[in-house]
Amino acid sequence: MATYKPAEESVDGPYYLEKVSIPEDSEDGFEYEEITVEEESISEGGNDLEAAVKALRDRIEGSNSVTRQLSSDKQPITPIPEVVDDFLRNFLVKMGMHRTLDCFQTEWYEMLQKGLLKTEQFGFVPDVYTHNQLLVNELKNIERERDNHKQAAVQAGDTILKLQKERDFHRLQHKRVIQEKNRLIEDIKRLKKHYASYEPALRQLNKKYQVALRQKMLIAIERDRISNQVHNLDSTRKTHSSPGVHTDAASQIGQDKVQDSSGRSTSPGEGLALHDHAKEPTKSTANRPAKDSEFPANTRVTPLLPQIKALCIQSTKVSGFSMKKALKAHTMAVSCLALHPRKLVVASASDDHLWRLWGIPEGEMIMTGEGHTDWLSCCSFHPSGDCLATTGGDTTVRIWDFAQGRCVLTLEGHAHATWGCSFHSCGDFVASCSMDNTVKVWDVNSERCRHTLRGHVDSVNSVTFLPFSNILLTCSADKTLSLWDARAGLCAQTFYGHKHSCNSATFNAPGDTVASCDSYGVVKLWDVRNVSTMVTMDTGPHPSNQVAFSPNGRLLAVASNDGSVKLVELASLHVTSLCEHTDAVQSVIFDHKGEYLLTAASDGEIFIWS
Repeated sequence: MATYKPAEESVDGPYYLEKVSIPEDSEDGFEYEEITVEEESISEGGNDLEAAVKALRDRIEGSNSVTRQLSSDKQPITPIPEVVDDFLRNFLVKMGMHRTLDCFQTEWYEMLQKGLLKTEQFGFVPDVYTHNQLLVNELKNIERERDNHKQAAVQAGDTILKLQKERDFHRLQHKRVIQEKNRLIEDIKRLKKHYASYEPALRQLNKKYQVALRQKMLIAIERDRISNQVHNLDSTRKTHSSPGVHTDAASQIGQDKVQDSSGRSTSPGEGLALHDHAKEPTKSTANRPAKDSEFPANTRVTPLLPQIKALCIQSTKVSGFSMKKALKAHTMAVSCLALHPRKLVVASASDDHLWRLWGIPEGEMIMTGEGHTDWLSCCSFHPSGDCLATTGGDTTVRIWDFAQGRCVLTLEGHAHATWGCSFHSCGDFVASCSMDNTVKVWDVNSERCRHTLRGHVDSVNSVTFLPFSNILLTCSADKTLSLWDARAGLCAQTFYGHKHSCNSATFNAPGDTVASCDSYGVVKLWDVRNVSTMVTMDTGPHPSNQVAFSPNGRLLAVASNDGSVKLVELASLHVTSLCEHTDAVQSVIFDHKGEYLLTAASDGEIFIWS
């Protein structure tokens, strides 16, 4: 840009204008605002074509808005004329030429006063520099927008190609999956038809298997019965050959034969065979002729004492138990387990109205019995192992003969559901407890109730005979335990200490200690001789459903409602939990030697721990 400035006044010459060049990048005091457009980028590798198109559309709309804004701003630039003297003054001020400005001001105003200057002849200086800067900025913005659009178009094209390839791949994959599904459906249909063709043969084989197992069980029972008869004949022969030695068969606790009041020798369960249940399935016990059995005398001598001492020498470690086998025994909750007196056979009672016999540790099913009209709560083996007693919600006590494979005796008399049962060691008596707050002692031979034990003020939850004695142990929802004399039907002692409903109580093998548990998980050990509490343990807050001593008396197993089994080392009171069940554990027992632990739960499963 070129302009002119007044030259210095010569001594003898007039004023004249000197041409001065001003660089374009000089500042003229005007602030320019540059319009910038934010760069947007489309993320590479987009998985959605619609997202890419939407991004491109937003970019186009944004560019259009910027274009509209620029077009709105792109109005005819009104020239801002500036007079020559003001332009010169501004220039001198910017350049810092203050002395020259003073000289210019002095000469300019002096000439104006003298009338030597005519300002109307000079014209105006247009603001072309500002106009050029605006045009340059607009051009830069348009070029930047063009580059952004090119980049977005390239990225959108790549994204579209990639999405098209993925679409084609997924279409092919979908077709393959549909073909595979159709093929599997056809295979399943063929397998179903094939399986249906084998169902009759499977049912026939299952029936044959059940018959074979039953025959095997009957042969084993018959063999044991003959062995017991031979043993008893040998004992009788020795007794008659030795006149100095007298043995009263009625006082021999645990023998397989006892003498009735007429002196005739009968084996346990012989009286059961006399009752034809098929002819008189609902015959009342009141119509039967009275042929009451006699309670054996309390010798307080346990024939199993040598075996107990031998087991006490063995050490059973809590950490040694691990689950060996799981049996889906019933379709509903398993409420009780009972161990055969001599064999590794376990009976289970369930809410599905069935009881079953299982061989351990293999876990094969031996026999199934049905006849109760409601859920089963407990089961107990006859000392001879030939019979099983069961109780349930139909208020009855039923006795089942394995040889006949059916119920041979139904004992009725309780007013409400029966919770538990236990055979006397002689096998002639069975005790049952009920929700009607009573305990009944039944004579199996005469098929009638000998005694009704009243004393508890709430439901009696468990009952058990002290082995080889006439003492009964009961526990009740009234928070107490009681010892009864089964011969007289009287309460001998009551244990107080539980603060909640007592669910289970049992003797240890020697019979000098009682373990009990309640509905808050509190477990107590009682000294029978001193009638006092020995130990109190809290395994709660979940209820404890049953307790069981190991054969050597060193471990106590507690079935808990939280799905675990608590094992307590009685020497150190150390508690360990076995957690495998998915529902409340209802029953727990040890085998004869303490090698196996069996647990049953509400999920219908039986676990065998070894």
